[in-house]
Amino acid sequence: MTNATDYTLFSGGAQGAEAEFGRQAEKYGLQEVTYTFEGHKIERTRGLRVLTAEELARKDVSLSYVSKLLNRNFSNGPQIRMVLRTIMHQVDSGLEIFVVGVIHEDGTVKGGTGWGAEFAKICNKPLYVFCQEKAKWFAFKGVHLQPVAPPVISQTHFTGTGTRFLEDCGRQAIADLFTRSFGQG
Repeated sequence: MTNATDYTLFSGGAQGAEAEFGRQAEKYGLQEVTYTFEGHKIERTRGLRVLTAEELARKDVSLSYVSKLLNRNFSNGPQIRMVLRTIMHQVDSGLEIFVVGVIHEDGTVKGGTGWGAEFAKICNKPLYVFCQEKAKWFAFKGVHLQPVAPPVISQTHFTGTGTRFLEDCGRQAIADLFTRSFGQG
């Protein structure tokens, strides 16, 4: 089995999937980096890394571009801009990306989580998405998300992100991912 202490989870610490990734990382003794920004309400603070205004500005992205890419509209509020920038830091830091959420018919992932999945594709990083509606894992292969056998964490630096609305099957998928990767906690 892999030595879990050599691994680092990059996440955002928000309620739901990110908090669950963090709880599992702590349970198995992984290192954790929790990206956030001043004034952001998050659930996890282990490994807290508050991004500076300059670091956040470097990850600015056009909301019209993100909206077009994901086939939906994002508000132009400062909070959503900061969240999207934080997600970019998470994805940049990980060598493989694990997302828990819902996959739409067009192949995008629901909500702001969808930006993390799309940014992982843009960065050409291995991307695994657990769809809570279908209760199965998908991987980005070529130009589509395709069903795959449940993955394992194979890179020492990985990102765990996803929906704030974590269901029991999503919580179990995260727990099982860590068990497959690191043995019994």
